[in-house]
Amino acid sequence: MLILGLNGSPHKDGNTAHLLKISLEEASNLGAETRLIHIVDALEGQKDPFCRQCANPCPGNCARGKPLGEAYDLLRRADGIILGSPVYFGTVSAQLKAFWDKSRVLRNDKALLNVVGGGISVGRIRFGGQETTLKTMFDMMLVQGMIVVGDGCEDSDCGHHGGCGQVPATGDTFAAERVRCLGRRVAQVAGATSSLRRR
Repeated sequence: MLILGLNGSPHKDGNTAHLLKISLEEASNLGAETRLIHIVDALEGQKDPFCRQCANPCPGNCARGKPLGEAYDLLRRADGIILGSPVYFGTVSAQLKAFWDKSRVLRNDKALLNVVGGGISVGRIRFGGQETTLKTMFDMMLVQGMIVVGDGCEDSDCGHHGGCGQVPATGDTFAAERVRCLGRRVAQVAGATSSLRRR
């Protein structure tokens, strides 16, 4: 089982990456292989930073032979994906949106259909747009046909939307516990739904 974390922050060692690492560690404790993808690395070398919908259906030309294509190859293998983003004006980062918009080629192939997804968001203050950012990520995942879960787990509670953190995330013990629950939940549901994914 492969669980991926997608760091939508421009900072590889920032608050979002910190919480994603905690969540992935929890999935790893359940036996999953885990990988953290920094989206800024995946977008390196893109001629156009954003999707221009150059063709329909998408042939994936912008990804082929580039870091973006390598990242998408990992997504094709994933059983679970945890999206992470800082709150930028109440929604996801431009980096995460650009990465996901260019993933139309994955949608053509139904590559993420029935892959389990969860979300982590970090804001400057406790109530700084984390839930609206999570809901944007949920919409992005649902359009790929993914199974979206929150941060509930059997040994805690039913949870809420996902992992919500406050800067600095290294001192946010509440967020750390919620993203641990999320990592467990994604891994457990991914294990229970493996027969639904075409590989």
